[in-house]
Amino acid sequence: MFSDKKSLQQLSVLLRAHGIRKMVICTGGQLAPLVQTFLHIPEFTCYPMADERMAGFFALGLALHEVAPVAVVCMAGSGLANLLPAVTEARGQQVPLVVISADKAPIFAQEGSVLEKMVKKAVCLPEVLSEEDAWLCNRLINEALMESVHHGRGPVHINVPLSDPIFGCNATELPEERVMVRYHGLNMYEADYQPLVEKMNKYKKRMIVAGQMNTIYLFDKKHERTLSKQFAWFTENLSNHTTPGTPLRRMEEVLYPMDLKTQQSMAPELLITFGGAIVSRRLKYFLKKHKPLEHWHVAKDGAVYDPFGALTTIIEMDPFEFLEKIAPLMEDVPPVYPRQWEQMEEKLPSARFPYSEMQVVGGLMANLPTGCSLHLGNGSVVRYAQLFPLPQEVEIQSNMGAEGSEGALATALGYATASEKINFIVLGDMSFFSGMNALLSNSYGSNIRIMVINNGGHGQLQNLPGFTPDERTQRFVSGSHQASAQAWASDRGFTYLCTHNETELAEVMPVFTKADITRQPILLEVFTDKENDAEVLKQYYKSLKK
Repeated sequence: MFSDKKSLQQLSVLLRAHGIRKMVICTGGQLAPLVQTFLHIPEFTCYPMADERMAGFFALGLALHEVAPVAVVCMAGSGLANLLPAVTEARGQQVPLVVISADKAPIFAQEGSVLEKMVKKAVCLPEVLSEEDAWLCNRLINEALMESVHHGRGPVHINVPLSDPIFGCNATELPEERVMVRYHGLNMYEADYQPLVEKMNKYKKRMIVAGQMNTIYLFDKKHERTLSKQFAWFTENLSNHTTPGTPLRRMEEVLYPMDLKTQQSMAPELLITFGGAIVSRRLKYFLKKHKPLEHWHVAKDGAVYDPFGALTTIIEMDPFEFLEKIAPLMEDVPPVYPRQWEQMEEKLPSARFPYSEMQVVGGLMANLPTGCSLHLGNGSVVRYAQLFPLPQEVEIQSNMGAEGSEGALATALGYATASEKINFIVLGDMSFFSGMNALLSNSYGSNIRIMVINNGGHGQLQNLPGFTPDERTQRFVSGSHQASAQAWASDRGFTYLCTHNETELAEVMPVFTKADITRQPILLEVFTDKENDAEVLKQYYKSLKK
């Protein structure tokens, strides 16, 4: 009765879930599985139309009358191109026209969309051969259908590549599919948000994860206690101070020794996220493997953020406004779940290391002067900093928003130039050497302290599981070198400091972290051994399982 193609089954279910009730269907052999499926869904009213150009305008008229999205289904290629006039008109009149095109097999499918410049969103569905394909297909369909009514209505395009055999229609029922919903704020006039509140209150295991935020927020005292006790809060240094109470920061260390049974019992039922990048690999793996029943993402731009494959709800509003609005609506329940996480973190020993990258970063964190800015460069530095407490009045900056560290030095220098605070910039050697041309500028002042951790290449590659490169591969992958920043630092007018061991580190750290702005900017180059660094970190995590 229904097509065997998983992508087409998903599309059918989600069209129905997003309120599509009428569709205009053109002719064409590649359309057979779509027609067979759509005609057997009782909620759909289908209208046949031989000419694509007229089909588009006919669907436009239906949508204008219904004040609701209407689908038009055609062949890809020239058939799709014939819809351009109607789609152009739909864009001009802000009509939510959903164009669905049946295409050839993915390897022969057309590149891009001929409608791309006229639609609000164009997606091309993958053929569903794995769980990851199913997740991507679901997300793309939800994104496209939600976009048709997001910030003004308009047309969208969904391309459906179909490889042979395409005529199998043996499925007797359609699957259940995840449906994403977007709330434009919490405004009763736009959508009743009472069901959201009821869902939130029925869940006992509620978690909030704060991603990267370039701000500090102080919650209203009357809401702070409720919010801090009713959720398990997870935050990283890159989140800055954007959470109430005392959040869990050492998630990597808490999750590392956790067995499967404990992971399953600690998985959240409701996950709420806000902010940008989340650095912790273990937290991301944990939430992917043990998906919450619901994932709500709160963001001003209403963007789809689905890193765990569980997103159900997008709430388009300022996250702090959202949190303070839901606080008085929450039913007070014993904070058993948050307390379980807190107790796991409380049992962790303080992170201590012999001389290594980790000790250097920890030493800096412990000696930062009050009210400074800390810029964390490459990924390994960000992760090491997470092992240590963050002083309350220190703000964090990083170029990890795009999951990279490109331009970290130049960005930090630009920030520091406009800042009156002391700005500490911590970089790995590769980040520093690739970006040191930024020091050619004479715009920056003496409120800069740069720490370069020089271990002769990409040290974090030593920790990648299953990666054991031979000597030649290692040289190419890790960028092995014997360079030093000393001559460059001296030439650019920096006071140069260096350290090779724990004794030297203890001597230079007070100079490097001096609370007063010095006459010259300072560069501290820390030399470590990447093989030793990797072994030290490995042994630390092993000790957590004892």
